[in-house]
Amino acid sequence: MPDPLIRRIHLIIVGVMELVMAGELAVLAMEQRWMGIFLVLMLMAVIGVPALFPEKLPVFIPAEIQVFAVLFIFATLFLGEVRDYYERFWWWDLVLHTSSGVLLGLLGFLFVYMVNENELVDVTMKPSFVALFAFFFGVGIGALWEIAEFAADRLLGMNMQKPMLGDPSGLTDTMWDLIVDTLGSAIMALAGWRYMLRARRDRTDFWLRRFVRRYPRLFGR
Repeated sequence: MPDPLIRRIHLIIVGVMELVMAGELAVLAMEQRWMGIFLVLMLMAVIGVPALFPEKLPVFIPAEIQVFAVLFIFATLFLGEVRDYYERFWWWDLVLHTSSGVLLGLLGFLFVYMVNENELVDVTMKPSFVALFAFFFGVGIGALWEIAEFAADRLLGMNMQKPMLGDPSGLTDTMWDLIVDTLGSAIMALAGWRYMLRARRDRTDFWLRRFVRRYPRLFGR
C-alpha cells in the first residue's frame, strides 16, 4: 500500500503548484497572452488530474514517481517556458537535463529490477545488463525529447532550442542537453550496478526493499 505520508506530500505539492499557476493564469489573461494561457491550462490539467484521480490512470504509477514527475514538469514547462527561466538562468536547462537523466535512468533501472524480482517471471538478468538497460533508457528518452523540441520549434513556431554560448542555431543547446542526459543516466546506471553487485543494506538497498514491500503487485507478490 502506498505510504499515506507520501500521498499527502504529493497533494500538497500539487496544490501549491496549482495556486501558483492560477495566479500566473490571471496575469496572462490580463495581458491577453493566449498561447501562454493554453500552456498553463494544459499544465494544470496534466499535474492536477492524476493527483486527484490516481485510480483513473491507465497504468499504476507509484506515488514517489508521481511526485518526481510533477516537479520536473513544473520546473521544465512552467518555470522554464512560461516564466522564462531558460532565458533568465543559463544553467537552468543543464540542471534539468542532468536531473532528468538521473530520474530516467532510475526508471529504467526500476523497470528491469521489477522484471528481475518478479516471482511470476522466470528470468534473472545480470547486474551489467540491468545497468546497461537503465543507461540506454535514460539516453533514449532524452534523445526523443530533443526530437520533440525540434518538432515543436519547426511546426508550432516555439523556441525550445535556445541560443547558447554564441550559437544562435540551438545546436549547442541540443548537444549539451544530450551530454548531460548521458551523464545523469550513467550516474544512475553505475549506482544501480553497484547496488546489485554488493547488495549492501545501505540507504539505496533500504529504499528498494521498502519499495518492493510497498508495491508488491509490481513484483507479482
